[in-house]
Amino acid sequence: NCVRSVHLWARIVKIAFTRTGSGAGMNQDAAETIAAKALAWLTGQDGHLAVFLGASGLSAHDVAAQAGETEFLASVLDFVLMDDEWVRGFCDAAELPYDAPKQARAALPGGAEIHWT
Repeated sequence: NCVRSVHLWARIVKIAFTRTGSGAGMNQDAAETIAAKALAWLTGQDGHLAVFLGASGLSAHDVAAQAGETEFLASVLDFVLMDDEWVRGFCDAAELPYDAPKQARAALPGGAEIHWT
């Protein structure tokens, strides 16, 4: 189990830091980069990955298998955006402005803001 976690972490970090894009102009590649970094941050936080797995119904194997998929990365941002403390923690660790996760989510499929009026 510990070995599997190490492999998961290594795969996520590789995806997060081999993507290009700075977030400026927030195209899909930049948004996916931020989301991959959010996933890497999430796995490094005590208990956060377990909460994500419980909320999503995914296993650690599922996370490793889907870590590079756009829709999955969007779900990671959705999860992080649920809690202001998580947003601040991630952005502080990644040295990003606090609105970067929301901008990244908006740049990914399904991320358009809903206007009820």
